[in-house]
Amino acid sequence: MEGYGLFLVLLVSALLLGFLSVLFALVWVFHYREGLSWDGGSAEFNWHPVLIITGFIFIQGIAIIVYRLPWTWKCSKLLIKFIHAGLNTIAMILAIVSLVAVFDFHNAKNIPNMYSLHSWIGLTAVIFYTLQLVLGFAVFLLPFAPVSLRASLMPIHIYSGLLIFATVIATALMGFTEKLIFALKTPAYSTSPPEAIFVNTLGLLIVIFGALILWMATRPHWKRPPEQNSKIQQPNGGTPEGTEEESTMTDCSNTDKSDVEFNSEAAARKRNLKLDEVGQRSTM
Repeated sequence: MEGYGLFLVLLVSALLLGFLSVLFALVWVFHYREGLSWDGGSAEFNWHPVLIITGFIFIQGIAIIVYRLPWTWKCSKLLIKFIHAGLNTIAMILAIVSLVAVFDFHNAKNIPNMYSLHSWIGLTAVIFYTLQLVLGFAVFLLPFAPVSLRASLMPIHIYSGLLIFATVIATALMGFTEKLIFALKTPAYSTSPPEAIFVNTLGLLIVIFGALILWMATRPHWKRPPEQNSKIQQPNGGTPEGTEEESTMTDCSNTDKSDVEFNSEAAARKRNLKLDEVGQRSTM
């Protein structure tokens, strides 16, 4: 793997920033806010930032780069796909629970729903993330989609995943600002009280975490290499699955083998033709 040392540094940094972001979220809701509960009060709302940061940002970020971890390249591609899908499923569940907490809190306090840009973009991100996950299961995990369909949808799948991830981070930053403006009255947010500085720092941690994830996920020399193992028959008797998060959908080993056999046969025919010509000339 080219740049293995740099990759490890970025990976460890991203993991530390991710864990630190989750820790900051917990400190925020327990030290500066009312803690966590499920009673329709402010403590129920606090589940929203905690679950969004834990699932929709941290876990989703790890799911994005799971194919890039070099020590997983010896594992079955299908196993890594299940890990990728499982992490994204956990992130989706936590995001949905966080939305339920917000709507439940708003309804209990008679606060209007879906009036801010934060709520519009946030709900849109959850909907598209759910669609991305469902289509990913149907096209890339189940063995029924044709290889040509997977090959054509793979660039869209990768781009939309990165776009949703970046959108979630931007939406979280809007949510931080919105919450602090509404919650901090005395002292006001504009006076930079300790809670405001603490949450702003949390926002910076999330931005750096996201930047590291996006950088690792877009370096072509850190892609998972195509598998060189032999052809695996699908349960439906079709062509091999052969598709992964960041590779083409061709069986490289079988293609190379057939090319070698074809070239060998062609060379043998040429040699036979030359021998025949020599034999004919010698008899004339």
